[in-house]
Amino acid sequence: MFILDASIAGAWLLEETTNPLSERVLARLEDDEAAVPQIWHLEVRNCLLVAQRRRRIASSRSAERLAALYTLPIRIDADADFDIAFALAERHGLTFYDAVYLELAKRRFAPLATFDKALGRAAAVEQLPSLFESV
Repeated sequence: MFILDASIAGAWLLEETTNPLSERVLARLEDDEAAVPQIWHLEVRNCLLVAQRRRRIASSRSAERLAALYTLPIRIDADADFDIAFALAERHGLTFYDAVYLELAKRRFAPLATFDKALGRAAAVEQLPSLFESV
């Protein structure tokens, strides 16, 4: 199990330039599953909406990509401790949204797949397992 940040899912949805990290994470889902906080659905859909408004993806293509995303073994974790997430946000200078991913990774002691450098640094400071060693 690993924690999947919306930044990685966004790259898949928009079929952006091939990225080794996003490819490795996607390949890992063949044999593993990811956990995400409830806000992940909001962030993923917002990513698509912003991309549509910027004419980076058509509405019909958004629906197709979203349907494909939802076939992956991604599980929603509804047990976030918002007080701990808030403290993590303060400690690491993260947004509250990003800190919810960090809280989930800490609680499950799971690696975190993200493109967000600040979130990745915070995961390292919190001594979470490295995604690069486990993907």
